[in-house]
Parts: sequence; structure tokens; C-alpha cells
Amino acid sequence: MPLNRRTFLGTSAAAGAGVAIAGGSAAPAAADGHGHGHGHGRPPKRYSFTVMGTTDLHGNVFNWDYFTDKEFDDKAHNDVGLAKISTLVDQVRREKGRRNTLLIDAGDTIQGTQLSYYYAKVDPITARRGPVHPMAQAMNAIGYDAAALGNHEFNYGIPVLRKFEEQCDFPLLGANALDAKSLRPAFAPYVIKRMRTPHGRDVKVAILGLTNPGIAIWDKANVGGKMVFPGLEEQAAKFVPRLRSMGADVVIVSAHSGSSGTSSYGDQLPYVENAAGLVAEQVPGIDAILVGHAHQEIPEYFVENKRTGKKVVLSEPLKWGQRLTLFDFDLVWEKGRWVVEKAGSRVLNSNTVEEDPKITGLLADEHEKVVAYVNQVIGTSTAAMTTAEAAWKDEPIIDLINVVQAETVKAALAGGEYAALPVLSQASCFSRTAQIPAGDVTIKDAAGLYPFENTLEARLLTGAQLRDYLEFSARYYVQTPAGSPVDTAKLTNADNTPDYNYDAVSGLTYEIDIAKPNGSRIVNLAFEGKPVDPAAQFVLAVNNYRASGGGNFPHVAGAKQLWANSEEIRNTIIAWVQAKGSVDSAQFASVDWRLTREGTPVF
Repeated sequence: MPLNRRTFLGTSAAAGAGVAIAGGSAAPAAADGHGHGHGHGRPPKRYSFTVMGTTDLHGNVFNWDYFTDKEFDDKAHNDVGLAKISTLVDQVRREKGRRNTLLIDAGDTIQGTQLSYYYAKVDPITARRGPVHPMAQAMNAIGYDAAALGNHEFNYGIPVLRKFEEQCDFPLLGANALDAKSLRPAFAPYVIKRMRTPHGRDVKVAILGLTNPGIAIWDKANVGGKMVFPGLEEQAAKFVPRLRSMGADVVIVSAHSGSSGTSSYGDQLPYVENAAGLVAEQVPGIDAILVGHAHQEIPEYFVENKRTGKKVVLSEPLKWGQRLTLFDFDLVWEKGRWVVEKAGSRVLNSNTVEEDPKITGLLADEHEKVVAYVNQVIGTSTAAMTTAEAAWKDEPIIDLINVVQAETVKAALAGGEYAALPVLSQASCFSRTAQIPAGDVTIKDAAGLYPFENTLEARLLTGAQLRDYLEFSARYYVQTPAGSPVDTAKLTNADNTPDYNYDAVSGLTYEIDIAKPNGSRIVNLAFEGKPVDPAAQFVLAVNNYRASGGGNFPHVAGAKQLWANSEEIRNTIIAWVQAKGSVDSAQFASVDWRLTREGTPVF
């Protein structure tokens, strides 16, 4: 469905207009005919229920890794996917009683695997008579009650998201995803569910959905001028009192936002990226928060509200369907209403159960189609390449990303005013298990090297700015004095910097002295054998996440954009391999950077 202003605003107005009341709708009645829950020596009336939660499913239905084309596994032997979650959900529903449970999600649903990519790009759900998205099919079959919007929901553009929304039997919630013109919610802000109790009076459970303000930066190309994303605390403060005034007995927030209070985009936005803890602390009236976005496992975490002193329970069930959060609520009838007496949370591990055959059977055809797609041969490689040591060594497999990006940008700038400038390129080690085998190279090999749907841009930077950029990147390494042993297991990810926020830059040569403190680690920075002139101009081939401020690297977000395209870098790599026919790392691999200590190479 093309997104014209009328359909967009129409959807916005409808979404913002009110509340969905779901579940049983027994007429509310006073608990004992007098409006008193207990008295005359009677025991108080009580009711307990459970809210289950997932987050950051990222397109995982099966316990399958499409990049390796085999069953998913990691060091901790986690399992992934909604088929496993479905089994856990069924167990909980059997134990608690279906009507005493709800199931919600905290976002990042339709991006992340080749399964979700295929139905956004190869056989898109937006096509006329297009398929139903596998994530919608699975979540509908499992019986979700609501899901918050994640930032990755916007990666494929608003039309794909709207089509997915249409295909879901449950609302996608985003109280802080606003129409840019009307500033009204562009999606349903909340849903209220009724839980039937044995005592004649339903419990009204409000679920408020909040998404990540970083969407404005990370998906600017898709949302610019169409939607705005104010802070979570601000919108929670607006909606929670409203939900309470509408009679909500319990308020749960599903927030696609971590709990740490930090931001990866610095001061580019006035809003905090990981704000779930701040929401609990600052906004009275919340009982629990399902946390997402940060890919952390938080079984149970209490935050005290600064105004009321009340403890709010937070839980984050890791990612990809590896865990299921259970929030357990115990309520008591007091003074004519239900009051939360106790709330706690825990997580269940999906590796303890088998996949639900109802879900695997439902989507077997889609799975087989995608497996066939990722196994298409696109070329050959003269040698095997791997990312196993790419987090601390300049490896040919990362050079492959950089040569493709640099060549693409050079070709795009040819004949223009910037054609004579040197083109550099940045790339990250997104996965430490990616490999290009010797012999046949398939789509899955290339896709495993670049698992994100990033696109390519060209930005204009000076030599001085590039030095700052590299210094910022080098914070990734733990300071390690000269002479002391180097353990690669403890060398990287300083201050929790993820692998995707460490950039290697090709086209320059430099050393990173890990014995030195942050800010003074880049040594012998040179271009074509000569020290880099701080005033010299360079073109940086850079992904759109980094160019739009992702990771908060200096200078690049404010640098002049010389060129950009909408083709995913992953597809550009696939097309490059197809055009070459054969990949020979000897033609492009070079050691441009190395780790040193006082001039001595670490490796």
C-alpha cells in the first residue's frame, strides 16, 4: 500500500482515537454487594495472573541459523525462535489457565534473519496478493495480545510495516511514534485487556507501548518528515495517568528501550535511547516494564519510583526467542478496587523445550523457500576467509567489505567534482563466525558477512576528523600495558562497546597502541606512505547507520553527504561477487592497521 498523506493520517487518527478493549467483558459488580472487598471477618478477595513477554525476536521462527544453514547454536547452547517460545507459552497457559495469562512483545520483530528479509524484499508482503509475513503467521497462531514497535520495524519502510500491522491479529503499539504533522500517535498507543476473575469484577490490564527515539536517526530515510519519536518518559507521563483514570488496575509498559539510561547517539537527540529504568523511576503508576532493544538478560530488576517510593519490576528476556519473561501479579480487592499486592518476574530458557510442531508445520514451506534462496551459488573464492580474529587483526574478509564499498563509491563519484579525492571505507566485524569458504560462495556466505540491512553513503571528512574518528573507534580495546600478557578473550569490547561499533578503516595505514589511554592511541597515521595532512580531504564510504549517528562516532553525522543509495550493502557485495565470478583475496587484502604497544606489534 503506497503511503500517501491521506492513508497515513487516516491510519494515525484511527490508531490515536481510542482504546481496544479485549477479553471477557463481564459487567463490573461490587465484590460483596456493598462495594467492600472484605470485612465482617471474611478473607480478602484475591486474584493472580501472569503476563508473558518476548522481545527482539528479529525474524526468528525456527531454531535455525540461515547464515550457517544449520540448527542454531552458540557457546551457551541457547536456542532461538518462536516455535520454541510457543511450547513454553503453552506450558504456562496450561499451568495458569489460559484466561489468567497475557502474551506481549517489546519489538524488533520483522528484521534480522534471511527469513524476515525474504518476505520484505525477495517475495515482499507488500506485493499485490503477496504472502502473509511468517512472523505475523507465527505470532497470530501463538496468540499474542500486543507488541510494541521496535526500531528495526522501520528498516524496510513504512509500507512494509503497515502491511505487517494489517496482517497481525494484535495491535502494534507505539505511544511515542507520532505523525509528524498532527503529532498524534501514528499507531495504537495502548491496549486494555480484561482478566475475568472468580469475584465478579474484572481486572483491567493496560499495556502501553513505547518505541525508541533513535528511529529518527537510524531510519531517517524512511521516517523523515513522516513521523517523530519523542522521549519515552515524556509519553509515559502523558499516558499512564490517562490509563489509570480510565480504570486500569494494572499498568504494564512494553518498551523497546534498554534499562541502562545510556545512548549510542550522544547529544544528537534530546531523548535517552535506553530509558526503561528512567520511565520506572520518573513516572508514577506503572507496575511492570517489559524491556527490549539492549539484547540483555534481566530476569528480575526492581526500580524505585522517586515520587511514590513504589518498586516497579523490570525484565528483559534476552533476544531472538532465547528466553520468555513471566511477570506474576498478585492482586487483592481493597476499597472497591483491585490493587497489586505483589509483582515479580523470572525468565524461562527456550533450550529446555522442543519446537512446537504447530508452528514449524505452519511455516515449513516458507522455511524451505528461504533455505533454497540462501544456498544459491553466486561465485567462487580462491581461499577460505574468516572473521574469527577480525576483532583484533586486519583480516582479508573485512577487506572484502571495504573494497566493495570503496569501488562502489568511486564509481558513483566518477566524473563529478569529488572524483579526484581518495576514497576510504569503514567496516565492522559484525559476526565472529562469518566465513567465505574456498570454492563455491553462496548468498548465505555473503549475507553472514553482512547481517544488517545497512545501505551505503559517501561523506566528506578531513584528515584531522579521520584521526578523531579512529581514536573514537580504538576505545574498543581494553588498555593493556606493554609487557603484560594479551588475552584476546578480554582484549575487546571495553566499556561494553559492541563489535559493530568498532570500525576498521581501509585506504589509510595506522597503528593502535593499546598500552596508551583512550584518545591517544592512533600512531603513524599515513596515506600513501606519508603522514596524513590534517587539512586534506577524503571521501569515506560509510554505512547509513554510522552516517546517521549510530554509535556516536565523531564528525561523520555532520559531514557533507556526497552520495547515498538505497541498495543494501549486503546485496552490493553479492552483486560484486557475481560480477567477478571469482574472489581472489590476494588482489585486495592488505594489512592497513595493527595493534601495537610502544611500537611492537601485539600479533
